[in-house]
Amino acid sequence: MSASRWVIHLPTTLTSFDEATALAVALRDSLGHLTVIDFGETTLSEEDHQSRRTRVWCDTPLDGPGAARIEMITRVLAS
Repeated sequence: MSASRWVIHLPTTLTSFDEATALAVALRDSLGHLTVIDFGETTLSEEDHQSRRTRVWCDTPLDGPGAARIEMITRVLAS
């Protein structure tokens, strides 16, 4: 049985989805060398709607064993 993983919730003062996404990209670019951070599982949510999360990236398998790429996910606004 594997150990449970921990999630760090990092609130910001940003007020737009695009700004929050840009910060997620900057964090991935600067901390991507740390293997203890799973940027493929990054999600964003509005402060008052934390149960409604939007994935920032999607891990898409490429040809070959273990190869993957991270792509931006197009945001679909749910009204």
